[in-house]
Amino acid sequence: MKKKQVLVACGAGIATSTVVNGAIEDMAKDNNLKLDLVQIKIAEVGSYVDTADLLVTTAMTKKEYPFPVINARSFLTGIGTEDTKKEILAELQK
Repeated sequence: MKKKQVLVACGAGIATSTVVNGAIEDMAKDNNLKLDLVQIKIAEVGSYVDTADLLVTTAMTKKEYPFPVINARSFLTGIGTEDTKKEILAELQK
C-alpha cells in the first residue's frame, strides 16, 4: 500500500493543526498505516493538489480539491471528535 499524503491545515498552520496532526499520527500507529503528514496553513493547500490524498482542516474552505476534505473543527469544540476520527480513519484505509 502506498504511503498517503495527508494535509493537516488550520488558519496559521500552527496551533489547532498540531492537535489534529497528533491525533492522526496516533491513528496511523494504532492501525499500521504509512502516512506522510504535512502540517500547513489553509492558504498553502493549493501547492499540494497534485500530491495530496486527503485534507483534514479546522479552517473554513469553500474551494474544491481533487481529494477528500474532512472538517476537523470538532477537535476545537470537543463535540463529535470520535466521529471525526472514524471519518478520517475510514478515508485513510481506502
